[in-house]
Amino acid sequence: MALIMSDVDRFEAARPRLEAIAYRMLGSSGEAEDAVQETYLRWQAADTGRIEVPEAWLTKVLTNYCLNQLTSARARRETYVGQWLPEPLLAGDPMLGPADTAEQRESVSYAVLVLLERLTPNERAVYVLREAFGYAHREVAEILDIGEASAQQLFHRAKKHLAEGRARTEIDEEAARRIVEEFLAAATSGRTEPLVRLLTQDAAALGDGGGKVPARASAFEGARAVATFLRGLFKPSDSKRALVGGSPSFYASTANGEPAIVALVDGRVIGITCLEVTAEGIVAVRSQVNPDKLDRATARWAAEGHEEAPLFSF
Repeated sequence: MALIMSDVDRFEAARPRLEAIAYRMLGSSGEAEDAVQETYLRWQAADTGRIEVPEAWLTKVLTNYCLNQLTSARARRETYVGQWLPEPLLAGDPMLGPADTAEQRESVSYAVLVLLERLTPNERAVYVLREAFGYAHREVAEILDIGEASAQQLFHRAKKHLAEGRARTEIDEEAARRIVEEFLAAATSGRTEPLVRLLTQDAAALGDGGGKVPARASAFEGARAVATFLRGLFKPSDSKRALVGGSPSFYASTANGEPAIVALVDGRVIGITCLEVTAEGIVAVRSQVNPDKLDRATARWAAEGHEEAPLFSF
């Protein structure tokens, strides 16, 4: 059935919201775009004249597609090389979705995206729809074809899992830059003590290289172990330049609302390190260096035309 223009317009109006839901569900911009495209194909094949509430219909189709993808993703990640981390999105990326409330900003923070991996697919869907997009429990239940009481139970269970062991601090852009500047100054000082002072005692550092870039399979744990690793990581050497294809430059930014260090070589983003900050200090240092998960960040960085000097280069 051929689409009339009003149907195309309806879908395009919904696209930003659908992409933001899918990204929170899947942790990948590419997979989110695929999910939205599949939803469009199903919308194209549907008798749209009989769909009373297009937004609800599209959300239901998208969510169920994402649930299927999450189920298969669990099997794929069992064979993933090393740690699996979500794809970070730089500040201002429209796929980050709404950021009007603290709950919306929290729901797409990098730390929460990592924690979402612990939830069942249904728990993740309920949390995303309710917390980030304000769907009522009744609406969530209809989307997932479950009872309203079950939707409420899943939401409370998800909130409990996500609240365990964390008390992150919401940070504005100016504060994020100061944190990155202080972190880089400590990391490039050649000494561990300045880093230890910035980290919590139970701090952890981990990275995702996807088997394409060297990254430790297990996390470094404890302030001193993390500080020792970071001191070595930021020590310039010819072998590191050869590994990344040039001399990297490091900039301050934010990714998913967290202070972030963006590393570039010849305009290409080769790494994004997100710092999870609490009132006690930096509790986690998460680095995404898998090139498959940095293409969107490279395109966004180029589109924004950054002209500031790097904080550090080697």
